[in-house]
This record gives sequence, C-alpha cells and structure tokens, in this order.
Amino acid sequence: MPFGLGPTELIIILGIALLLFGAKRLPEIGSSLGNAIKEFRKTQSDDSNSEKKSISSSDKKE
Repeated sequence: MPFGLGPTELIIILGIALLLFGAKRLPEIGSSLGNAIKEFRKTQSDDSNSEKKSISSSDKKE
C-alpha cells in the first residue's frame, strides 16, 4: 500500500474526508487532486528531460 498505509487506515482517512467535505464535494476534490498530481509529474518529467539535454549538449561542446 502507498506510504505504508493498510486498508483500515485508508478507510478511516476516507471517512474523515467524507465528514469534512461531504459526499457532493469529494469527487470534485479527488479530481482536482488527480489533475494536480498529473501536472506535477509532467513538469517534473519535462525538467528532467531538459536537464538531460543540457548535459548532453554541454558534453558535446567539450
């Protein structure tokens, strides 16, 4: 399980989130969180690729 959480802990966290945000807003929050994670990974991947290209081009210059 992610972060070492078992099924019981995940159910408790989901229950608390349901109480805090309500059933209507929970899918909206999950979608927003998923989009944020996707954008973060994309940016991280782009940065990694540009870093590799800059290292490669600096190696060719030498």
